Amino acid sequence: MLEQHQHSVMDPSLYTAPPEVRGMTCLDKEVFSQTVIVPALRVPKEVLNKLVKSLKKVALQRPGIRRVVEVEGSDDERLLLLDPASVSSPSSFSDAEAEALQSFGVPQELQRYELRLTYDNLKSEEVLRAVLPEGQDVTSGFSRVGHIAHMNLREHQLPYRNLIGQVIMDKNPGVTCVVNKTNTIDSAYRNFKMEVMAGEENMVAKVRENGVTYEFDFSRVYWNPRLSTEHERVVALLKRGDTVLDVFAGVGPFAIPAARRGCTVLANDLNPESHRWLQHNCKLNKVERKVTTFNLDGRDFIQGPLKQQLPVMMKGKASVHVVMNLPALALEFLDAFRGLLDQGLSCDVNLPQVHCYGFSKEDDPQKDVVERASASLGFSLEGLCSVHLVRNVAPNKEMMCVSFTIPKEVLFSRESTQTEAIEEPAPKRQKCEETTN
Repeated sequence: MLEQHQHSVMDPSLYTAPPEVRGMTCLDKEVFSQTVIVPALRVPKEVLNKLVKSLKKVALQRPGIRRVVEVEGSDDERLLLLDPASVSSPSSFSDAEAEALQSFGVPQELQRYELRLTYDNLKSEEVLRAVLPEGQDVTSGFSRVGHIAHMNLREHQLPYRNLIGQVIMDKNPGVTCVVNKTNTIDSAYRNFKMEVMAGEENMVAKVRENGVTYEFDFSRVYWNPRLSTEHERVVALLKRGDTVLDVFAGVGPFAIPAARRGCTVLANDLNPESHRWLQHNCKLNKVERKVTTFNLDGRDFIQGPLKQQLPVMMKGKASVHVVMNLPALALEFLDAFRGLLDQGLSCDVNLPQVHCYGFSKEDDPQKDVVERASASLGFSLEGLCSVHLVRNVAPNKEMMCVSFTIPKEVLFSRESTQTEAIEEPAPKRQKCEETTN
């Protein structure tokens, strides 16, 4: 329905859902429907396409809404619907927009157009802002892992979790399962306890990162979609023929790209589920002949398979890289390298390069991780390492990566310094197998 309206100001807050949806915990889409008034311009058909380009900043853009509609009783004109947040009166047009209207012979006369808005035309933030109690945080952000949307709801949002899950699923094509993390990360296997908020309970996700496909049960392994850039950064340091020793390999986001790059990889993870999916992903990406997998505690992997094979690797010319991505604990595992090898092997060797991750809440996180790494090694890394800021994981909490060549003084000391060993907090699995079995 159309009504000419030249002078009165349009209401810019037309997109708030009806007030009766406030406090809704079970989604009723019909309640969101309402008729609103939006500004519009009558435009001759022959200049419509050109004018739309000139007015693209103020034209209406809503999910599922056509911004050009027919004018009842006129074949020669169309109505161009405008965004009331941008256009409230004829004086709202910028000089360039006003000039375009004049050049195409379109009067700056705003019409009032009755538009039927439904739940389908609203964005997820608008729906949730209308439903949740006023003055409280609205969460519509999530991590996408294949078909799964992973949220971290706050306490006041929990009564609305099923509705929130349904809205996220409705507004994000391809999301068929929404989960909420119900506690912090499990210290043993780095997986979260999760609650399905909406959709199917299928937790086996398929994701693609940096050209590599991974499959895994998201509820039983660790996967962070925000680390793709870091995975890519470290893999870019590798050359064909290098060896990679991945101490906390997870489902393979370092190990598999390294193998695809032509590296020989020894990949370990304590979590038997991660180990199973690591093997699966090696086969999926056709690199099972380049990767040997282990299901051990990280310390046992360093002092077992790594210790056994390192002397041979170090005699070659290719680089040896040790990746230690368990930021909550990895720095404390560095002491496993103290006196790892016999001193008689220390001549003319290719010392391994370590990339070790850690969290820091200190004011100077770079200094903090270097000091902690040095303390664990029993040797100062000051001036002998590089530190990379990976990402901010929480207010005043950074994820850092410290990279260095293991000093001879550490690797070949006459006797290992006895320290209280920190192990990954779970029963050890004494299993090692080639994925080609």
